Amino acid sequence: MHIKTVHDGCKDFACVKCGEKFKIKSYLIRHQIKVHDFGKKFVQKPNIFPRQKTVQEGREDFTCSKCEKEFGRKYNLLIHQSTVHEGLRDYACDRCEKKFGEKSKLFRHQKTVHENRKDYACDNCGQKFGHKSSLVIHHKTIHEGRKDYKCDDCEKKFAQKSDLLFHQKTVHEGRKDFACEKCEKKFTQKQALLSHLKVVHEKRKDFACVKCKKKFGKKSNLLVHQTTVHDGQKYFTCNKCEKQFGKKSNLIRHQNIIHEGHRDYACDRCAQKFGLKQYLLLHQKTVHAGHKDYACDKCEKKYVERGSFIKHQKTVHEGRKDYACDKCDMKFGLKWTMILHQKTVHEGCKDFTCDKCDKKFGKRSNMIEHQEIVHKEVFIASNPPDKSHALTAYYDRESSSMQSSLYRNSV
Repeated sequence: MHIKTVHDGCKDFACVKCGEKFKIKSYLIRHQIKVHDFGKKFVQKPNIFPRQKTVQEGREDFTCSKCEKEFGRKYNLLIHQSTVHEGLRDYACDRCEKKFGEKSKLFRHQKTVHENRKDYACDNCGQKFGHKSSLVIHHKTIHEGRKDYKCDDCEKKFAQKSDLLFHQKTVHEGRKDFACEKCEKKFTQKQALLSHLKVVHEKRKDFACVKCKKKFGKKSNLLVHQTTVHDGQKYFTCNKCEKQFGKKSNLIRHQNIIHEGHRDYACDRCAQKFGLKQYLLLHQKTVHAGHKDYACDKCEKKYVERGSFIKHQKTVHEGRKDYACDKCDMKFGLKWTMILHQKTVHEGCKDFTCDKCDKKFGKRSNMIEHQEIVHKEVFIASNPPDKSHALTAYYDRESSSMQSSLYRNSV
């Protein structure tokens, strides 16, 4: 009994009146007498069947009338309805003010997020998880390769039924039921809306890395940072240039922009195109709006982004060069400049070719400088003096800086 209830966490006795579960029969009886005013002779017999039905038979007999999500126990359905649809979350975390509908979930949140505990390790690969359910899903999908739920519309498969239902609702039905009141952006999940409000409009960053103290607005970004930057886990490799990424979405984005040349975001003021929306927004903010909100108090140089401003102070004024080339003694202030150095100097890569004389260069900025000096007449004749080439060089540098950021967080 001790092993089953304490270590396995089994709660086999459920109240038929409200669905609450208990580890021991006496707790159930006491609950029914005190809460529901049952006389002792009317107290129900222990309900030992829900666990057998849900776990062994895989039955889910209780469906939410609002979102059609299915549950194996009525109690879980009631908790879902009260927390998700009615918004009842009475347990608040004193560290980040996140709220929960159940006290057990608050404790689990504090243990996994703020204490960074990962007590469940995979026997096959050693990867650790904060939740036992995450370990079970990992083992089922990664090591067993199981995806038991298939979409009828596109035949895409999923490991969990909830993921299938979410896919059908958002992809095929196109539903985005949660709209932000401040910017009208819409979301498929209420939690995504709340996260958006907190991170974008309140500028909150509640999740700090225990190793380098860097802060993040979302727990998922913190976890990606920890696995890619500190643990060095990058499982997705580009088959064209062998660059590695921590997330498949970043690999696909890299291939679309770098190798396929997709530039789907066009500026409505000058028609310049960009591979990422953030590049377009940066362009509009700096070129057309002229915003540079971060000024250095030592040299008065201004920056668009706080990250670039901090990077400038660290490398220029503090003289820090934290990245050393393992092939020579050169050191660099930025990781991407070291990578570029290795690629051009030690590997001899020259990926940029002048379309006028076929001369090759390791940097795009060097190619543009070459065209300005050597092919000056042709260059001016074919490009009116709007200094677009200077902007191109500028965005080449900004893009490199951004890509270095993506590389570090590689998603």
